[in-house]
Amino acid sequence: MDDSSHRRVSVAEAHRLLRDGKAVLVDVRETDEFRAGHAPGALHAPLSRVLPGGRDMILVCRSGNRSRQAVALLAARGIAAVDVIGGMRDWAAQGLPVEDAYGVPGVVI
Repeated sequence: MDDSSHRRVSVAEAHRLLRDGKAVLVDVRETDEFRAGHAPGALHAPLSRVLPGGRDMILVCRSGNRSRQAVALLAARGIAAVDVIGGMRDWAAQGLPVEDAYGVPGVVI
């Protein structure tokens, strides 16, 4: 079934938009699929983690600005989410845990 409310592009058009720097490619496949092979420069955001079923979605960035923008984009598409006021800066300032990619204490930059 074709859902005409969503814009779609061909592989060739996607490649052109990426090459021209007019878009970013976000790969929503699972980790094993992404690791096996993905387009150069693609960002990995597994859909199963981006839209966790049955749970509220809370978005966070450094200060709360980008997460607020993301919530607005999602809301325009009928997806409910909330953003964290003050972002990771306030999270860390309140003494809440911050870890790096290795699971050890990290910093907010």
